Amino acid sequence: VPQLGPQLPPRLTQQPWHLLYSTARDGFSLRTLYRSGARPDSPALLLIRDTEAQAFGAFSASAIRSSSGFYGTGETFLFSFCPELKVFRWTGRNDFFVKGDVNLLMVGGGSGRFGLWLDGDLHHGGSQPCETFDNETLSHREEFCIQDLEMWGLA
Repeated sequence: VPQLGPQLPPRLTQQPWHLLYSTARDGFSLRTLYRSGARPDSPALLLIRDTEAQAFGAFSASAIRSSSGFYGTGETFLFSFCPELKVFRWTGRNDFFVKGDVNLLMVGGGSGRFGLWLDGDLHHGGSQPCETFDNETLSHREEFCIQDLEMWGLA
C-alpha cells in the first residue's frame, strides 16, 4: 500500500486505509469479498499474490460490488510488482472498468479479453492485455492460482 500511495488520486493520498477483506482471515469467497466492501462511495484496492509469488492488483475509485454492468471511473487502474511497480492507467478507449457477479469479477476489458479476472471461489484468476488499460499480463502466466488476496478501503 505505501508504494501505491503516490499513484492514487491526490484526494486519497493522505487518507488512512484499512483491511476490509483477506483470504487468510475471511476465507476464499467472492461473495464474502463483496459483503466486506466498504461504503458504496469508498474506493477499493485489491492486492493479489499468486502461487508463483507475483504481486499485482487493481485500484477502483468505487467500492467493489456485484453488478449487472460495468461501473467505475477513469481513475481505475491496474498494477503489477514484476519486479518493480508498473501502473496501467485508463486509455480512454472504452469504459469497461469493473464488473462482478457471484461467479466472476472483471477489471478492464475489450475484445473478449480482461485485464484482470477472478473466479467465484477466488482460487483462480487471469490477466490479459486489454483495451481499457493497455496493460501487460499482470502475472507470469495469463491464468494463475491465487495464494493471497486482500481488499483495502478507506477507514
